[in-house]
Amino acid sequence: MTNLTTLKALCDELKVSPREARTRLRAAIKDTKNFPALNKAYKPGSLWQWPTGSGAEAEARKAVNIEPAKK
Repeated sequence: MTNLTTLKALCDELKVSPREARTRLRAAIKDTKNFPALNKAYKPGSLWQWPTGSGAEAEARKAVNIEPAKK
């Protein structure tokens, strides 16, 4: 079985709330230019998890770690 990185593990590591992380990931999925692997790996209705060491995991980590834009 492939090792998976879950959203919960990512949030614990980066000290971000899961709600905020999901919001940032949804925005990143729409940005296909900057997050192509994350967009390709996303399947609607599936869990927020990625194979450890994959490009999608690296892009998810990057997306979750981005500071939100000021409104």
